[in-house]
This record gives sequence, structure tokens and C-alpha cells, in this order.
Amino acid sequence: MNFDKSMARDKYNWKEALPVYGPLVLLVLVGFIWALQYIKPAPPDHIVIASGEKDGAYHAFALRYQKLLKDQGIDLQIINTRGSVENLELLSQGQVDMAFVQGGVQTGQPGSTLQGLGSLYYEPLWLFHKVGIELHRVPDLQGLKVGIGPEGSGTQALVKLLLKENALQAPGIELLSWDSAEAAKALQDGRIDAAFFVASPRSSLVPRLLHDPSVRLASFDRADAYARRHDFLTVLILPEGAEDLAVNIPHKEIRLLATTSELVVQEDLHPGLVSLMMQVIDKVHRSAGWFSEEGEFPNARHMSFPLNEQAERFYRNGPPFLQRYLPFWAASLLDRMKIMILPLLGLLLPLFKVVPPLYRWRMRARIYRWYEQLEEVDKESARQQKKSRAHLLEKLDDLEKEVRGVKVPLSFSYQLYHLRLHIDFVRGRLLKDAIDS
Repeated sequence: MNFDKSMARDKYNWKEALPVYGPLVLLVLVGFIWALQYIKPAPPDHIVIASGEKDGAYHAFALRYQKLLKDQGIDLQIINTRGSVENLELLSQGQVDMAFVQGGVQTGQPGSTLQGLGSLYYEPLWLFHKVGIELHRVPDLQGLKVGIGPEGSGTQALVKLLLKENALQAPGIELLSWDSAEAAKALQDGRIDAAFFVASPRSSLVPRLLHDPSVRLASFDRADAYARRHDFLTVLILPEGAEDLAVNIPHKEIRLLATTSELVVQEDLHPGLVSLMMQVIDKVHRSAGWFSEEGEFPNARHMSFPLNEQAERFYRNGPPFLQRYLPFWAASLLDRMKIMILPLLGLLLPLFKVVPPLYRWRMRARIYRWYEQLEEVDKESARQQKKSRAHLLEKLDDLEKEVRGVKVPLSFSYQLYHLRLHIDFVRGRLLKDAIDS
């Protein structure tokens, strides 16, 4: 029974509050719909990346990206290519959303829609050759059969630049546009004299060739000169025995030239996805390697393309606040909703200050209007007319009966009981005057 009364009172309170709070709710709803027009679209759940050859480092890293993105509900499609040049073509044509690009292959041109997320790791240029051939400088390749990487690869683009600067060209040198696997096998079989590879030390190709007794790794004696001429090139030192101390591989200190691998994206890639990709590449590439220290990569150095705005914020401040503590979908939703939440808060705060006093006034007005009738009765009682006292007592009884039927929220009940006390006070004075007279 008490439960039913409580439910009835709550229902009544809602009816009383609706005329006051209803317009506020309607106003907030209109503001919400208006702000909805300016909310950013949700990040896509499917993106495409151009990697490289299937047995290369680009593809291996793309697979790691794919796994990490899948954990956040993003599907990453990997497209295998011949290398950086083809990757740039696909990116420029809008066929992929992001791509691995070897530093120095092509710089961002004015009006370009491509942006970089950062340098990911060093990509050394390895020059392997047959035992018995002395190679210390690029001109020593004169008269040899040399693999320079497939058409469309960053390897071939870089090697052709070095050959051009050393005035080497056919027919003085035979250049073979083979992929990495084919060139490595031909070198091991003795069918070619030398081969260039741009590859991570972690790729399977580099250790295999380093351990092959029929193959040697060349050292670039003039590496510093190339690095001075081109900002995207860096000189790396491979210490003696770095690969295998027991067998002493390599058998001497090697000077290598290296570029950096960049992750390049379309400038209109969703900012939320860019922030997520920055966290992914940080997790994948921050560990120490042969030529880098822990946390050295990713970074914004040696960039060939303009740095993306979201990437710049990541390097400066780290991950966005919401993405540090929430799943990507939740952080993205709240980030998009803030354009709605902030204006609505600005609207609601002053309204909530105005509405409660208005509600209190409305509830009190339901009670105070009876005081006008009570005051009339009180004034008439002062005239001390016997004839009118009975009539006034009858009016007070009617007034009290009506007041008993008034319903107000519990928080205003004390004022209703005060009114009834005042009615009793006026009745008591009328009765006292009647006895005295």
C-alpha cells in the first residue's frame, strides 16, 4: 500500500515538473540536433596500406600493424608491391590510405596531398658481392653484372642516383632489375657479381647473405661524402663480429649508407586513425635495433614529406588523453561528441540556475494563493459582527477542505501545513471572539 502511494506521488511530481522542465528538455534537444550537424564523421573501420615484397621488412611490419589494429576494431588490408616508387604511385592515385616509402625516393612537392607520420627505422643499403672481387667504392662496379632491385622499388631509385653521381652507366655496367629474392639467389649461385639491397637487418635476407662464405659485404669508403650531399642519407657503422662473434661475421668494421623508412598517408586520413596509427608505430618501432637505441624511432627526423599535424602533436604530447585510458571506439566517440557536449554545457548551466527557482515559485504559488482568501476572512473577523462570524467559520471550513485536497511535492509539504495552522489560528480567534461577546 505504501509502495502504491509512493508511486502515485512520484507520478504526480513528474506532472508538476513537466511544465517547468519540459521547455528546458526541448531546448536542449534542439541544441543537440543543431550541434549534430557539425560533428565529425566516425573513423572508417577499413584502411589500405601499400607494403612491399612479401619477404621484405615492409610486409612483415604491415602484418604487425594489422594485428594491433584488429584489436581496436580496424581492418587493415595489405597490398604487396615492388617497393617505394610503386607505393607512392598508389598513394597519389588514392588507391591506398597509407604506404611505406623509402626516404629520399621522392620529396613532397608543393600542392601534394601526401603527409608523413614519421621515420620508422634505418634502412641500410647493403652491397654484397662475390668473393674475389674488391669493392670499396661505387666506381669499382665498372664492368660487373649488378642487381639493383626491381622496377618501382626504392632500392633501384637510390642505386641509380649513386651510379649517376659516379658517372656509371651502360654498357660499362650491366644493371639487372631483379627482385631481392631472385638477386640474392643469383649472387649465391655466382650468376651475377654484386647486388644492392635496401633492407632491415631483421629481414631474413641479410643474415643469410652474411653467413654465406661465397659472398662478402662491401664497405662504402666514401659514405660520409654521400651523407653530406644528401640529407636523407645517414652513415651507419656495422661493428666487426656484430652478426656472429664466434665466426666473426662480419670479419671487419663495415661503413654503410642508410635511408630511413617513412610511413606516408593521405592528408585527409581521419585524425582519429592517425592518432591510433601513431600509437601502433610507436609500439612496433620503439625497440632497440642494430643501429638504433630504445625509443629512437619513430621520430620526425629525415622526413621527405610534410609532417602530419596529428603526428606532430603525438611527438610533442604523446597519445590523446582519451585514447590513453579508453578503447579506440569509445575515445573516438567522445572526441567527436565534445563539439556537442561543450556548447550544450554552456547552455545548460545557466538554465539549471534559473529553472529550480522557477519551479519553487510555481509550487509556492499553489499554496500562497489561499492566503489571499484567509486574509479576507481575517479582516472581516475584525469587524466583530456576530452575524458574519458563522458565515466566516463556514468559509474557513470550506477553505480548509480545499487545502486538504492540494497536492505538492514532499519538499513543499511544510508550507502546506503552515497554511493549515494559520487557518486554525484564524478559526480559533473567531471562536474566542464569539465566546467573549
